[in-house]
Amino acid sequence: MPRYDYQCEKCGETFEVNATIKEKIAGLELVCPKCGGHEARQLLTAQVLLHGGREVSQPCCGHNAGPGCCG
Repeated sequence: MPRYDYQCEKCGETFEVNATIKEKIAGLELVCPKCGGHEARQLLTAQVLLHGGREVSQPCCGHNAGPGCCG
């Protein structure tokens, strides 16, 4: 299940939301765990893949980036 990172507009707390793509498209009801605020902006995060049992960060842009990665 995809994980989405958000930052509360009211207090600045960052928090994670696990939701399917269908749930995200339908609209998520965001609630800050710190202050209960409902206004948050989504943060962009780099993908992390497991390769051979170890984490490998996947940068969005760079020499080996896939097509359409950086716009």
